[in-house]
Amino acid sequence: MRYSRAEYTKMLAAQQELARAEEDYQRLRAAYVKIAHDEPGHEVALAMVGADMDRAHAVLQSLIGLPRMPFTHDPSKTVRRDAEREQEEQESA
Repeated sequence: MRYSRAEYTKMLAAQQELARAEEDYQRLRAAYVKIAHDEPGHEVALAMVGADMDRAHAVLQSLIGLPRMPFTHDPSKTVRRDAEREQEEQESA
């Protein structure tokens, strides 16, 4: 099968994006495992790296065409919802 130059460039870009997403996920996963092994009581670090790892995993899943996991939160929606809740609380006070 022959590809046009544009199709080939697009395919290479997609492969590079997938490779970067995989590297990000593996890097964050390694950091999480290291923290869990070296400092298991450091809950804040585990939560922060775990959240980043979940987002990296969601990006990786979307790039390979898998549907998002039902428990995956979109950070912008979560932040927006929290901001709206705080604003409502301030207005009602």
